[in-house]
Amino acid sequence: MAVNRRGFVGGSAAVGAGLALGAGAGTASAAGGPGPGRGHGGHGRERRYAFTVLGTTDLHGNVLNWDYFTDAEFDDADHNDVGLAKISTMVKEIREERGHRNTLLIDAGDTIQGTQLSYYYAKVDPITERRGPVHPMARAMNAIGYDAAALGNHEFNYGIEVLRKFEEQCRFPLLGANALDAKSLRPAFAPYVIKRMRTPFGRDVRVAVLGLTNPGVAIWDKVNVQGRMVFPGLVEQAAKWVPKLRSMGADVVLVSAHSGTSGTSSWGDQLPYVENAAARVAEEVPGIDAILVGHAHQEIAEYVVENKESGRPVVLSEPLKWGQRLTLFDIEVVWERGRWVVERVASEVRNSNTAEEDPGIVRLLAGEHKKVVAYVNQVIGTSVEEMSAAEGPVKDVPIIDLINHVQTETVRAGLADGAYAELPVVSQASCFSRTARMPAGEVTIKDAAGLYPFENTLEARVLTGAQLKEYLEFSARYYVRTAPGAPVDPAALTNADGIPDYNYDALSGVTYEVDVARPVGSRIVGLSYEGEPVAGDARFVLAVNNYRASGGGAFPHVASAEQVWAAPEEIRNTIIEWVRETGTVDPARFASVGWRLTREGEPVF
Repeated sequence: MAVNRRGFVGGSAAVGAGLALGAGAGTASAAGGPGPGRGHGGHGRERRYAFTVLGTTDLHGNVLNWDYFTDAEFDDADHNDVGLAKISTMVKEIREERGHRNTLLIDAGDTIQGTQLSYYYAKVDPITERRGPVHPMARAMNAIGYDAAALGNHEFNYGIEVLRKFEEQCRFPLLGANALDAKSLRPAFAPYVIKRMRTPFGRDVRVAVLGLTNPGVAIWDKVNVQGRMVFPGLVEQAAKWVPKLRSMGADVVLVSAHSGTSGTSSWGDQLPYVENAAARVAEEVPGIDAILVGHAHQEIAEYVVENKESGRPVVLSEPLKWGQRLTLFDIEVVWERGRWVVERVASEVRNSNTAEEDPGIVRLLAGEHKKVVAYVNQVIGTSVEEMSAAEGPVKDVPIIDLINHVQTETVRAGLADGAYAELPVVSQASCFSRTARMPAGEVTIKDAAGLYPFENTLEARVLTGAQLKEYLEFSARYYVRTAPGAPVDPAALTNADGIPDYNYDALSGVTYEVDVARPVGSRIVGLSYEGEPVAGDARFVLAVNNYRASGGGAFPHVASAEQVWAAPEEIRNTIIEWVRETGTVDPARFASVGWRLTREGEPVF
């Protein structure tokens, strides 16, 4: 679907927060005739106006094209780049081409969590301190000139106080129509913003941006939001707000939704709301013209959904995470019967690896970057040998054993002398990053932190032997079924049905085989504890991260299991402190092969 580009030549359009007016001439195409309010009814010629809405999502604390876990310029197999400094250059170029005031710039959430830069200013030198620093993401986004950003679920990871301070530091609204105060059930954040695009025809185009966050916040950050906020479904809240925005005079309605398009949820039946509901919003709520999609970390250039009630198309687009892509919605409106009507919407994504970093953004955050680089390079111990996570998805490797060892020790210490001290402890961990490694020799904070890129905390839940086996069977869906004797390509063996690496859990403390020749649901063979088969009624304590314990990934039993211990400290920091206190990391102390992939009893590798 191609948009008419005539409207992007010359002029500019004013935008302002809420209903505030700006000044300036608008960009439009027209052929004369009566002005707005009089219609054209055969006596005049068409008035058209075109503008562009730019969108990012899932920035996750990436400002510069830098990987703080490797302390080097970011790169991946596809040679993607990351960061707002690159986005800034692209935004400047588009504003120059189309007129600064003919553009809006919005985001779909997950902004302040994900890198050591964002961690540093939440935990090490927190923005909440009296006379504390301004968050680097706020500084960068303010400088670039964002108009609005939806709340992502990870905005709540560091607690409400950090989020409120970040909100205070932003010169644009954080939107969350379905983030409600738990007592009053009124919006806890601005639900929407209306921007006015000034045209040469005397009538502004009113563009409403409705922000929707993910209901999963109620599960994933329960410790931070319980009793303070509730998060109803996206469809329900969009159905409430879109008609209001139209009645307030919105000519164009955009939704910035921190929610994917698949219609699925990772929390099973724990919430009545859908996690990835953006396409449902488009289909079920009339009056929406376009949706900026977030949360799923997928690239969707253009996805058109027909609204069931109105029959009108709704255009959805999701730029790739971390600032790797920038979405462009090109929107053309036409004056009809005394109002602006959306005639055409098209979207595309552009790759940030085509842009240089904006030197202004680089200079702006040079000090913060230098501080964080110094922080992550602090030496905290030594390692006897190098360990890598490269084969973690298909083999029991020492670096994942290290995570499980630290979690097991921590939970055992937490349960000591209590009612559950005698129960065996098993631990779950995933290969969170295939590029994670711990070098031989000096170990720094970045080395240890790289094993666990998420801000998860640790819990202990009680499961039976039968429940553990079902848990493992669910986890083993991750493998593509492969017949005995058939060639095995490790790259094609994993991520069946799109299951991400972080939703494949390996357990330590028990031994078992995963038979990938068998159908899903009957793959776990020989589940044993200390050499003996695990009885169905045996009881175990599972050391588990809070994401999984609260239903993330929809693993069976764990979310409803009895919680017997929990810690507020991030697992990542627990690993860092363990290395610091231990001094020397020696795999001989903790590494073993507790699980392996097999086919009819024969090892795959």
